[in-house]
Amino acid sequence: MAGDRPQDWLAREGAAVRGELRLAAAAGVAEGLLIVAQAGLIAWLVHAVVRLERPLWGEATSIAALLLVVLARPACQVLRAQAATAAGSRVRERVRGRLLDRVLALGPTGVAADSEGALASRLTEQVDALDGYFSRYRPQMTVAVVVPLAILAAAFSQDWLAALFLLLSAPLIPLFMALVGLGAERLNRDQFESLARLSGHFLDRLRGLATLRLLGRAGDAAAEVHAASDAYRERSMRVLRVAFLSSAVLEFFASVAIAVVAIYVGFALLGYIEFGPAPEVTLFSGLFVLLLAPEFFQPLRALAQHYHDRAAALGAVEALMALEATPEPPPRAPEVARRWVLEAEDLVLERPGRGAILRVRRLQVPAGERLVVSGPSGSGKTSLLLALAGLLPPSAGTVRHGRPEAPVGWLGAPPFLAEASLRENIRLGAPDADEAAIARAADLAGVSEFAARLPDGLDAVIGERGAGLSGGEAQRVALARALVSPAPLLLLDEPTAALDADTEAVVLSGLQRLADEGRALVIASHDATVIAAADRHWRIREGALEPADHA
Repeated sequence: MAGDRPQDWLAREGAAVRGELRLAAAAGVAEGLLIVAQAGLIAWLVHAVVRLERPLWGEATSIAALLLVVLARPACQVLRAQAATAAGSRVRERVRGRLLDRVLALGPTGVAADSEGALASRLTEQVDALDGYFSRYRPQMTVAVVVPLAILAAAFSQDWLAALFLLLSAPLIPLFMALVGLGAERLNRDQFESLARLSGHFLDRLRGLATLRLLGRAGDAAAEVHAASDAYRERSMRVLRVAFLSSAVLEFFASVAIAVVAIYVGFALLGYIEFGPAPEVTLFSGLFVLLLAPEFFQPLRALAQHYHDRAAALGAVEALMALEATPEPPPRAPEVARRWVLEAEDLVLERPGRGAILRVRRLQVPAGERLVVSGPSGSGKTSLLLALAGLLPPSAGTVRHGRPEAPVGWLGAPPFLAEASLRENIRLGAPDADEAAIARAADLAGVSEFAARLPDGLDAVIGERGAGLSGGEAQRVALARALVSPAPLLLLDEPTAALDADTEAVVLSGLQRLADEGRALVIASHDATVIAAADRHWRIREGALEPADHA
């Protein structure tokens, strides 16, 4: 929600897994109470055997109770780990699913401000950073309050002076946690931003590797990646320095407090201290308090360690909130234009920093028509297609679809191809398509022709973005996807760019078949062959879309 703080966002996500968090905290508290019982039983057995000189077998009941406690502690640990892991996994699954839905709703223009690498970093590393907060830090908050209080009460019941030493040293740990947390949160936020930039930088250089090699700049690109990764290393080391320094400080104060309690108990047992309850200290009470002293600080030390999980989560949440707050494009107009598959009226398109780039007074595309839109590079052809698809909100005007609920087909250049088989890439156009429909689309688009030369045919796996295929073959796969799609409207951005004459003929034949099936096609292209094959030709001139023969 607008105006929320990262802490409020985390609190809302925690409310969805409140049951798992409570179970994890309860199991942690139960383990802490078992530690108190274990310390008491050990102290009593030592006291009974050493001071009371009782035979060990005479304390069978205490030994059996100790064995039960020792066995129950791992059970509590397992229960806590399972509940905490379930909480972290559920939160990550919910948040990642919600963000993916947001990205799909925003479309390519809505997330254009972020590089693909930065966006991938948000959906992976930054979402994963939430796991430690929910699976470790949140349950430990309850344990760090309840267990030390229980241990403090047990210590007060035996020796109020030793308990007072523990009580006076306890506030130092939360104090240093807060001081360290102020810097750790900022460092983690900077680290995530650096990782997002590094991801985008590396991905951009990787995609342009062939071009960089042809230009002889591959070495410079490698040096840039090395410098960016080294900067990220330095930021990571700053985070680790804060973590190690804070852990060392907390361990120091805890060790000093435990040492003070140990010295007090030892001198009291030897009779060197006669102040307060010291003369009444017995082997049982002294050993009991001494065993409890390290356990008193253990939950606080664990919370201090997990405090960095909190800092990491807060650093990641700001970027996740920014993505969630990005406004979605408005839904398609609900009006149904029955005569037209597509109708746009009084359309004004803008781009940040450029103002209005294109105006469309009225555009109607009926079923079965191939409309070509031409214009100079940068004139707004792709922006027009994005607006017609509902991915770019116009600053004025309306776009209406004859079937608002129907999907819209998209064919770009270069086309998007996933790292999957040819068959699966074609099926992206219609997930429910049967094998006969896929085979027909592959035949019509000419995919079967080159697939027959591959060992696995249509089951041959290709790389991301069509790695392993030529540009023409990749375009044929995209055309087959369009052919199998049930979309009544297809938007095509330079579908024949950089294709040879034979492949271009196959693509144009496929487009003709789509039109014959009653599809409406809007094609952005400056290719004379495509324009000649179209039913209508409109041109972008001086920021306005108008018929090509318009004076």
